[in-house]
Amino acid sequence: MTDTDEFDRYYDGLLYSVMRWDQLTAFWKKIDADAGWYLYAVGQDAPDAPSTGEKVQQFTREMDELLRREHHEDYCAIVYADDLEAPNFIKIYDPSHLGSSCGSSATKSAVLPGWLMSRTQPRELEMRGMVTGQRKRWWQAFLGTAA
Repeated sequence: MTDTDEFDRYYDGLLYSVMRWDQLTAFWKKIDADAGWYLYAVGQDAPDAPSTGEKVQQFTREMDELLRREHHEDYCAIVYADDLEAPNFIKIYDPSHLGSSCGSSATKSAVLPGWLMSRTQPRELEMRGMVTGQRKRWWQAFLGTAA
């Protein structure tokens, strides 16, 4: 199986939702930051190497803050993983671009996640809309490439 096949298997496979905010707090602690995570902001260039453990910890901290600040619900339900106890693949949906939670069969277009954490190198996903300037600036600042 090629890396792309493995990535697609995870991407299209069964994922479990982190439903509550307290579950999200516990979930972040279950991520082995040094396990070779690829961090990918969908709509930007896919990474070609895993991030450092320090960068993964920074990402989960900043992502937690962003989700809690911008997802104005009393539940989480926008973070999904292949395994909630020992994750290898995580989809995180952007609170400012949720659309329908289950996609739309009328338009045949599901909403893409805003970010992915994967222990398998991701392939570039084709964004169906524009990534906002705010999100691009956030990602560039996170990567340390902000102009």
